Amino acid sequence: MKYTCPTDGKVCAQSIEITLENNIVKEVIFNGGCPGNHQGIANLVKDMPATEVIKRLQGVTCGNRTTSCPDQLARALEKILNTKGTEQ
Repeated sequence: MKYTCPTDGKVCAQSIEITLENNIVKEVIFNGGCPGNHQGIANLVKDMPATEVIKRLQGVTCGNRTTSCPDQLARALEKILNTKGTEQ
């Protein structure tokens, strides 16, 4: 399933598109920001369980900001998983 998640506005990317299959990350597209870094992140997390991506990227900061594009990806995945868990 494909999800489009807005970021909190404190990072370069305006939104993140995430495709999950059985809670496995199949594709990540960052809209806005640094294309090279975002492509690298997307390639590294491809075919990884969403829970592992969250574990590895949650809390990563960028400069003096309290978040980053990787952290926003982790937050988006966490929100998706929490939402899926409450759906019946």
